[in-house]
Amino acid sequence: MNSATVRTLLVRGMLAGLGAGLLALVAAYLLGEPRVDSAIALEEGHSHAHGGGHEVEVVSRGLQSTAGLATGVLLYGVAFGGIVALAFCFALGRVGRFGPRATAALLAGAGLLAVYVVPFLKYPANPPAVGDPDTIGKRTALYGLMMLLGVLLAVAAVILGKRLAPRLGNWYASVIAAAGFILAVGLAYAFLPAVNEVPAGFPGTLLWQFRLASLAIQVVLWTAFGLLFGHLAERHLDPLSRPVRSSAGSVPVSSG
Repeated sequence: MNSATVRTLLVRGMLAGLGAGLLALVAAYLLGEPRVDSAIALEEGHSHAHGGGHEVEVVSRGLQSTAGLATGVLLYGVAFGGIVALAFCFALGRVGRFGPRATAALLAGAGLLAVYVVPFLKYPANPPAVGDPDTIGKRTALYGLMMLLGVLLAVAAVILGKRLAPRLGNWYASVIAAAGFILAVGLAYAFLPAVNEVPAGFPGTLLWQFRLASLAIQVVLWTAFGLLFGHLAERHLDPLSRPVRSSAGSVPVSSG
């Protein structure tokens, strides 16, 4: 793949990330922000009940939940889209005989699993009022380590499956690679320390609503990106998928 194609796919990946970020922003505002507000209200009520002083907000909650949320999610979407687009350039044609759409969909699914679901199951997201501020560095490091392990183990599983496929066939090679991935992730879960800093009395329903909302936002982001980028990449890489102009207007050309 030449540099011009990589550059074009990088730009399209960033655009797809922006589009996916817009959809994730809607999901975050509708699903996540109400749970954040409820958690903040609980935290403030607990602080007042114990005679704590009122902290002055540097940035208002209203700004955090609107412009701040939009800026963070959209910038993340653009950066994430560029990174995944570069991974797509490397993966295309190397993970099987898949076209651009299928490769983008598989990469998005694998990315969601390795980058978010694997660390999430060990160290799930917590709303405000949950977690000791003194351990935030340790918790961030553990989450980052689990994310890195998820990515490396996913890559190792793909390599293992490709090497076993000529001898065992695609089905059995895929089953063994998936089983090895699950086993390795389970061992990582067992050896890495657990983190449980949910305060006594915190509503379990609110906690799991927040965590499920966080998971849903990531599902929206990765799914939307896989669909959008797959479409954009195929239109660039497969000329037969583009409409051609004639004197009568735009006429789609069938690849069949």
